[in-house]
Amino acid sequence: MQKLDKQFIKKVRLQDRIATRIITLGGLLVIASVIAILVLIVRVTIPLFQSARTNIVFQFPLSSPPEALLAMGVDDYQEIAYTLNDRGVFIFYNLAKGASFLSLAAVADKKVPLQSIELHKNNQYTLLWADKSTSMTEVSFRFLFDKEGKRTVKPEIQTLAEFPPETGVATAKVLHAAIRKTEDGRLTKVVLLDDNSFQVTQQVTTTDLFGNEKKEDFSFPVQHDPPGKIMAFTLDEKGDTLFAGTDSGSLLRWDVSQSDGASLTDNVVATADKQAISALTMVFGDMSVAVGDVKGGLATWSLVWSGEGAGKVKKLRKIHQLVPHTAAVVTIVASRRTKTIVSFDADGRVHYDHMSSENHLLDIEQHLTSFAISGSDNSLIGLDRNKKLIVWNVDNPHPEVSVKTLFGKVRYESYDKPEYVWQSSAGNDDFEAKFSLVPLLFGTIKGTLYAMIFAIPLSLFGAVYTSQFTSYTFKKNIKPLIEIMASVPSVVIGFLIALWLGPLVEKSILAIICFCLLLPLVLVSMMLLMQPYYRTPTLQNRCNGYEFLLLVPVILLTAALSLWLAPGVERLLFGGNFLQWLYSDLGVRYDQRNSIIIAFGLGIAIIPIIFSITEDAISNIPSSLTAASLALGASRWQTIWRVVLPSASPGIFAAIMIGFGRAVGETMIVLMATGNTPIMDWSLFNGMRTLSANIAVEIPEAPFNGTLYRVLFLCATLLFALTFILNTGAEVIRERLRKKYGRY
Repeated sequence: MQKLDKQFIKKVRLQDRIATRIITLGGLLVIASVIAILVLIVRVTIPLFQSARTNIVFQFPLSSPPEALLAMGVDDYQEIAYTLNDRGVFIFYNLAKGASFLSLAAVADKKVPLQSIELHKNNQYTLLWADKSTSMTEVSFRFLFDKEGKRTVKPEIQTLAEFPPETGVATAKVLHAAIRKTEDGRLTKVVLLDDNSFQVTQQVTTTDLFGNEKKEDFSFPVQHDPPGKIMAFTLDEKGDTLFAGTDSGSLLRWDVSQSDGASLTDNVVATADKQAISALTMVFGDMSVAVGDVKGGLATWSLVWSGEGAGKVKKLRKIHQLVPHTAAVVTIVASRRTKTIVSFDADGRVHYDHMSSENHLLDIEQHLTSFAISGSDNSLIGLDRNKKLIVWNVDNPHPEVSVKTLFGKVRYESYDKPEYVWQSSAGNDDFEAKFSLVPLLFGTIKGTLYAMIFAIPLSLFGAVYTSQFTSYTFKKNIKPLIEIMASVPSVVIGFLIALWLGPLVEKSILAIICFCLLLPLVLVSMMLLMQPYYRTPTLQNRCNGYEFLLLVPVILLTAALSLWLAPGVERLLFGGNFLQWLYSDLGVRYDQRNSIIIAFGLGIAIIPIIFSITEDAISNIPSSLTAASLALGASRWQTIWRVVLPSASPGIFAAIMIGFGRAVGETMIVLMATGNTPIMDWSLFNGMRTLSANIAVEIPEAPFNGTLYRVLFLCATLLFALTFILNTGAEVIRERLRKKYGRY
């Protein structure tokens, strides 16, 4: 028998050791999995904050460097480079071989030299010839494939527009010219004359009913005496707006879209101490203009709404101050893909800056004499003082992201003031991406807070009543039913509150408000009326454990009274339309998917969790504590308030924090029922967008490893960190409560 006992004990101990190791291994695997998930999402997020990088991929001396190089460029694949000389000839170079292989004239049979050029879109040039004629030329690269599939690149020069020599300005010298061509074929040419004036020419092509094309030319001077000598000018994409900068620091804007003349719309001092403006260019999107001055200052100005009511107009305002140069800014080139600005100073240094984020991305100090960027922003080409051609590969994947754009207020184009904005996409490709996470964090907190306000009282009061007041039979039946609620899929809850509850609440919103106001009054009145009768032994014996049944008629009566009163209150106080009154008098817009239905939806999801854990915590309080309290003369409510709740407080707090974490991480309910509007407003009558819903909404459209893709992983990292901090803090507080009350 003793031997058998020893064998049995040995077997049990072996089983205990095996179970302990399996449980330990399982726990370690869970911890390792959580850490692996964190490492994964952080690894995807980190490149957002890495600085831009460059490396030289090609460099070689020009065999016969042109005496007067006016422009240069490189293709997107870093295979072909070109230069443009003052004879109007494009010379193309094979970068891999470091030698030229083709020369093409910008305009065939042109015998006069080039006087000046203007770069547009990184591959379109306005060419001003010595005979005062102008042309618009585009450089493109066509891919050809032979029968074996071998690819070759063929450079092409295309003339997009030509204007004959200026005839109306015979006594003035033409200094510079710019041409813009719209998709409908309208041409706008602006020339700067040596008398400090502009001449505008518009060419409009119309087609009659028979398909015959007719060209009409309109020419007019810009009738305005600018405050100083014009040093630089630029046109927007459509050729409707002319910007000019003077030697006194003034930035001027004309509307040249009408054929009957130009109108001056802005005249502002754009530089500190009225330093001369030396360079201008339109930022991608044509809503902002980049301004460089002779002291190296670099800033962007945008059109912002100014004034009130009918007098509200758009005026130029400085919205971003970028990192300055140490010498005069000579040239500014705008990216054709992002809001990146590449500037070149008199010392040959190149700066990369992003307008929205104000990130200073790159410095290239090679003392260049000329430079250009590729159309896809992945290459920079320059010619140094030793006539060496250098091509850089530029790795700049996320210029629009910084700590400021993610968590700070940013002054976006056309915005009156700096704001927190999330807008990851728009109908066109030239919009200004807005990646502020503050509205998403705000929405997460807002939705969770309203849900907890709704769920905590119901859960705690329900748990206290079920554990301490109701009968054992009722408790045995009701608790499993409430716990089953936790198994209802969140997508079902979201579907119901979005398609059923949302319209119902919108239709009866005033009745709901009346119900919330009347219920406490009716409840107190009922308690006062019932107080004499409730003390009778007969009523106490019949209602013991079923007191909640007395609330049913109270709630029904209050609901009926609210529905009856709501139409009259709406007519009397709100002009017959409560929702219109909210908007017109308070400026509050009512959205059908708002915080009220989110409180209901998330509340339904987290009530079973908080209720179940709280009820277990209260029920596990030793009966000796409650019996001792009652024996000393305390009432049932005094016992609960002074003894039961403090003793169960660690468990109750843990239940609330678990419910809070469940609400923070909920996706489907908030995705379907919030409206997903990333706004910052505590109003009950509008929606929000949470971090989890934002990930679900945006991830299908996020390009792999793009900025939006990585920002969404940053949202996941923040969600993980928020949950971790909350749970850690909750555990610390729970442990202190456990030590204080000596049980949990």
